Amino acid sequence: MNVRPTSAIGSSPTRLRQIALVTKDLERAKRQLTHVIGTEVIFEDPAVAQWGLKNFIIPIGGDFIEVVSPFKDNTTAGRLLDKRGDGGYMIIMQTADAKRRREYIESKGLGKVIFSYDHKDSVCVQYHPKGIKGGMMPELDSHTSSPNNPTPLESRFSPWHACGSDHKVYYPGMKRSSHLSLEGCVLRLGPGDVGHEAASRQWEEIFGVVRNRDLLAFTNARLGFIPGSEGEPEGLVSITIGVCGKDKFDAILDRASKEGLCGNRWINMFGIKWFFVLTGYGEGKCKL
Repeated sequence: MNVRPTSAIGSSPTRLRQIALVTKDLERAKRQLTHVIGTEVIFEDPAVAQWGLKNFIIPIGGDFIEVVSPFKDNTTAGRLLDKRGDGGYMIIMQTADAKRRREYIESKGLGKVIFSYDHKDSVCVQYHPKGIKGGMMPELDSHTSSPNNPTPLESRFSPWHACGSDHKVYYPGMKRSSHLSLEGCVLRLGPGDVGHEAASRQWEEIFGVVRNRDLLAFTNARLGFIPGSEGEPEGLVSITIGVCGKDKFDAILDRASKEGLCGNRWINMFGIKWFFVLTGYGEGKCKL
C-alpha cells in the first residue's frame, strides 16, 4: 500500500464496539455466557475459519462480545491459549474514518497492519499487538454513513459488519438485549510496566481515542490500564456490563451463583472478572 504523508491528526469520537475472548471450549463458553448474562448468540462467522477459528457473537445492547476458539494447530489464538489460557484476545473499536487513521498510523510508523478489508460500506483494520500496551490485538473499523445507517457512531443499534451482511437478521437480538450495556474494561500491562497513563496516551496517539487522564473515554465506555505484575500475564483483566432493571440484575447474579462463578463482587468466567452494575430501575433510565 502506498501511504501518502499525513500530518498529525488528533483524537476523535471512538466507540468500543466489541471485545473478543479466546477459549479452548467454545460450546461451554456459549452455554455459560448466554445463560448467565441472559443474552443470545446472534451470529457465527464462517469467515474466521481462514484463521483456523470458530466463533460466536452475543449482543450487549448495541455492542458485542465475541468468543473464538481454534480448531487447527499453530494459530495465533492457539498460541495465546497455550501461553495464557482462556482470556482476552481483541479490542475492536469503531471510528468515523478507519482508512484515514490507518494512513496516519502507517505514515508515522505507529503500528503494523496484519489484516484489513475495505468494502463499500465498512472498513476493517487489524493491527499487530507487538509494542502496543495492554496485551490485546487492536482493531479499528468504520462504517460509511448511508440512508439506512445515517449515524454509525451515535446510533446504539447501528449495523456492525462483524455480525453479517443483513442488519435485519441480527437487529432483533440486539434489541432484546437492550437492558444491557458495555460499560468498560481493564487491561493489565506487561510485568514491570507501571505506566498506566502512558498506555492511555499511546492508544490516544495511535488510534485517536479521546483520553481523560489515565482512561480512554470511548463514546459508550471507558478503558483503563493497571500496572504490570510479575507472574501475571499482560492482557484483559475485567469487563463491566451495565444492567437496566433490578430484576434483571438480580437474575444474573442468581444464575452466576448457582453456577458457582461468583467471586469477591465479580463473576469469574474464562479467566476474566465480569462486573455487573445496576444502571436503572425503569425503562426511562436505561442507557440510550
